[in-house]
Amino acid sequence: MASLAHSTLIITHDHLSSSSAYVLYTLYTLYTHLLNPACLSALTLLAPIFYFVYQDYASFLNLGPGGTPSTFLGYLRITFLRLFALRNPHEPAPIPAVLRPQSGYLTPQRAAKLPKRAGVRPKVTGIAPHRQITQKGTPTNFVELSQSVRALAAAHATRLALGTSCFEKHGTGLFSLNPVNRTCNGEICHAHPSDGSLHLTLHPADARVALEKCWGERHPLARGGWCTRFVPSGFVMVYAPRNAEELKVVMEIIRAAVWWVSGWALEDERIDLTAGSEEIVGGLDVLEKPLDPAGACDICVS
Repeated sequence: MASLAHSTLIITHDHLSSSSAYVLYTLYTLYTHLLNPACLSALTLLAPIFYFVYQDYASFLNLGPGGTPSTFLGYLRITFLRLFALRNPHEPAPIPAVLRPQSGYLTPQRAAKLPKRAGVRPKVTGIAPHRQITQKGTPTNFVELSQSVRALAAAHATRLALGTSCFEKHGTGLFSLNPVNRTCNGEICHAHPSDGSLHLTLHPADARVALEKCWGERHPLARGGWCTRFVPSGFVMVYAPRNAEELKVVMEIIRAAVWWVSGWALEDERIDLTAGSEEIVGGLDVLEKPLDPAGACDICVS
């Protein structure tokens, strides 16, 4: 073996004119640099990891734009935050004893009128973006939701406004002009054109009603503590409405979010859902009156 190695090592440039010598030299180079046992062991161990990261990164990109940049650094950040994600986002958070009021907008009388959502829960994935990937709303469903949110803002123009979502950094959100509970720049809710779902902030008692009746789930980072730098503890995804009846329920949950963020309850106003509908082309993404989210806070995932 030693003589073979020695004979291979002394192959010169002149010898490479021979095809057999060139093949021998190439094989030796591969053996010494790539095919040695240590390198083979490393490749065997790392290959599945590289494949998993590739697939996981592709899944992150496929969720579309969100509060986190669609870059590999953004992916690494979300991968780190997964360590702190809620294990069961369907379980309501406890109501802190010091919180006042202890009850929310969805009083027993209002909650009794909220039906349980039909069917099983949709599949939801991600942190930022955080998206519903089954049972998505149709483009028509999203336009109807957009019209309803626009009309709600128009009916209370002295207290509500539409602008660029502070959480998403794109798209449009509904804002309180005088918030009493801290969210991102007073944002009440925003919807996602890709799936029709929403994110909003609720009193924990109202979040409990929404979760128990299967209308939504907690954001993976809505656990309070230091995670409030990303999202409020009451940050909830509400599933995409699939028909007119579900839209009514979703709008009632949005009213609960208005109450919690702004500190006042909407009356049972009559809203003209056709107001401004001729301006709606792609849902909430074309609403006007943008608010400047710059400098609001460092909350940036959704």
